[in-house]
Amino acid sequence: MRIAMVSEHASPLAAIGGVDAGGQNVHVAALATALAARGHTITVYTRRDDAELPRRVPMGRGVEVVHIDAGPPHRVPKDELLPWMDDFGDDLAVAWEADPPHVVHAHFWMSGLAALRAVDALGAARPPVVQSFHALGHVKRRHQGADDTSPAERRELEPFVGRNVDRVIATCSDEAFELHQIGVQTSRISFTPCGVDTDLFCPDGPSASHGDRFRVMALGRLVPRKGVESVIDAMAVLRERGIDDVELEIVGGSLPEGEMDADPDVRRLQEHVARRGVGESVRFRGQVPHDDLPALLRAADVVACTPWYEPFGIVPLEAMSTGTPVIASAVGGLLDTVVHEVTGLRVTSRDAEALADAILALRAEPGWARTMGRNGRARVERLYTWSRVAADTERIYRQAYAERPIPLHSLHTGTAVAR
Repeated sequence: MRIAMVSEHASPLAAIGGVDAGGQNVHVAALATALAARGHTITVYTRRDDAELPRRVPMGRGVEVVHIDAGPPHRVPKDELLPWMDDFGDDLAVAWEADPPHVVHAHFWMSGLAALRAVDALGAARPPVVQSFHALGHVKRRHQGADDTSPAERRELEPFVGRNVDRVIATCSDEAFELHQIGVQTSRISFTPCGVDTDLFCPDGPSASHGDRFRVMALGRLVPRKGVESVIDAMAVLRERGIDDVELEIVGGSLPEGEMDADPDVRRLQEHVARRGVGESVRFRGQVPHDDLPALLRAADVVACTPWYEPFGIVPLEAMSTGTPVIASAVGGLLDTVVHEVTGLRVTSRDAEALADAILALRAEPGWARTMGRNGRARVERLYTWSRVAADTERIYRQAYAERPIPLHSLHTGTAVAR
């Protein structure tokens, strides 16, 4: 199949760890690569955010990235991109006019808007549109309130996308429920989780240095909703209990270690560390190249993933894949990926006391922690490899393609074309 992926703000070529770079970039890159390995041809369309970028960039065998001119050719926060989605869609329509793809897979709600605009311009040659939201606006508003920076139009436009695409992919059971709440018919929701690179994130391989203290790691974007403050608060709880052999390593942000003091999220967390008086037990590593993460994860005794909400969550899978147990908030996709007392422990979000108790439980029983790590790796190998995710996604594509309506006029010519 010729597959067009639309990912307006999250280029698969982007460095991981910036303000608007993270799980979606990894997802698009890995899924495209895994689908290409199954014999498909994938073109990923993303917005040009640098005037020096060429129009087309090969990303690997069977995968090409195309940069679309929509808005200024420099970085713009994703929540400010809506005014240029019509331009994005019009450019897509021109690109697809002569040779439409068999299926379009839009990533994020604004990509869905651009994709729908483009395919509607194709008329009888319209390919089906499959949508992955990666996050839902009404869920963000529920948890972030006034801190949500999404444009006001998202309230109406995101449900519009959900109701007008051909199929929607939910990554977890919680997301499927939330999709139903915005009017997406259950019959048009398919389930496929995110995946993890099990060759890169594996138990065997080099490990970062580790001292005598029990190491807790918080990894990923450091925006407030990721709940890293809760882990810092748990460190303060441990100090108040007289526990001094636990350390916290915070990995992530938009800048590397030598420059991270200029990162506003790092500064916010550093100030929180100072307020809680746990500076001697907390280290910031800054942004780390993706390929260097497995060594850091292998050196952790536990990875704490404590967001307020999480549509899916790649970090728990990466930790489990390296054989490291996880302590996770009981929210969103983490309810599916982390099995309580089997691959890790689940705690209530924003509950520092419960998080401290979970850390102490794993510190007290290293054999249990190692068993959880092995169970986590086995669960990832069974359910979350990119080869499995790609096979499931291909099935959804074929179903959407087979279900596309055939225009009446095509019945007279015998031409099978998409609507």
